[in-house]
Amino acid sequence: MSGAGAVGALPTHSIGDRMHTALPDESNGSPHAPLPPPAEEGGRGASLRPLRASLLIAALLLAQAHLTGTAQALDKPAPPAQTVPAQPNPPEAGVPLAAATVMAAPPPSFFSFSDTVVSYRFQGPAAEPGLYVIRPNGTANGGYAPREVPKNVVNLFHANSWAYGTNLIWLDILRSGSQDPAGDKRIFDKGVGATEVYLIYRGVLSPNKVFDTNAFAIPGLVKDIGLSFGADINTKDTTFDSEKRAGTFGLSFAFDVPAGFVNLKVQGYKEFSRNGFAGTKIQPGLQPGFDYSDFRSVEYKMTPEFELTYTIPLPFTGLPLSLAGFNTIILPKGRYGFTNDNDTQLEFVSQTNLVLDIGQLVDNAPNRVEAFVGFQYWHNKFGADPRRTINTEEKALIAGVSYHLK
Repeated sequence: MSGAGAVGALPTHSIGDRMHTALPDESNGSPHAPLPPPAEEGGRGASLRPLRASLLIAALLLAQAHLTGTAQALDKPAPPAQTVPAQPNPPEAGVPLAAATVMAAPPPSFFSFSDTVVSYRFQGPAAEPGLYVIRPNGTANGGYAPREVPKNVVNLFHANSWAYGTNLIWLDILRSGSQDPAGDKRIFDKGVGATEVYLIYRGVLSPNKVFDTNAFAIPGLVKDIGLSFGADINTKDTTFDSEKRAGTFGLSFAFDVPAGFVNLKVQGYKEFSRNGFAGTKIQPGLQPGFDYSDFRSVEYKMTPEFELTYTIPLPFTGLPLSLAGFNTIILPKGRYGFTNDNDTQLEFVSQTNLVLDIGQLVDNAPNRVEAFVGFQYWHNKFGADPRRTINTEEKALIAGVSYHLK
């Protein structure tokens, strides 16, 4: 409640009105009643004159004594002023002191856990489906070979835990080498590497926390079963003009492990994407006048997806080391290609990193600065069929460093 409301509750009468209301208004002896008329001279009034004179003389003597005492009091020095100790402000009316103290304290954080990490990693050689290079193979024109691409990646990662679940945000900004060139509809190769932005969000809502129960668990195996949901969004400045939009929804299983965490998500996966190659001059068998716009926007079928994420400490090494990574399986999701003429395949991607906590090792400051090396394997990248599309298998080394912003 604001202070304005309290002030507005005061009456708006004037001081005169309030004094008038407070005074009595009786018919006899009232300050508002008319005074009785003065007594006439002579008779009974004349006999009272000596008494009136005596009373007048006595009043004058009393007034003189009072004025003399007042003058003497003014001549005396004033006593020293006494300091009154300040009293603490009382709490609000009706609020006990303990409750008022709690009210004055800062509110607790909405999140019981929160961590934000900025990292850089080098990753390569990466694979890009459909990207190839012509190499000598003993024939006149040579043969097609997968083109390897180095990538520099800046990542922003945030995870938090709140009263009823968890949230995770993963943002990759990937800059390819010139082997994977930036381009558009008019210029296929701009002479510089392409830049991709890939955003992942994953959330979990825990019924155990919502309903304050342990019913959604498997004792000794799974400590929490939650509802999972998420989204994937990407964009890349190439002629293909990828604009992935995907959503996920399903169940999350948090396994009961002695240290670290192991989580499995079993979800439905729905993806929308874009094929900027459709109807361009690089398309084989291009038919002039045919409208290829329907093939540029691609909608895949709903399909099952499985995500396993983990962090496992390795205390037996005597160093602040841990294994951290993820594994994702996406079942076939429909068709792809210039005119959707190819079937997608089962897609599997795995990344495992060995993480060294440098802050803990050097300055006894854990979870601040980390270095990591790892390996990423991607089978049938983006669901592409290796019998129809070149360069669908990735085997990349990873090295990087991360800093926790807290």
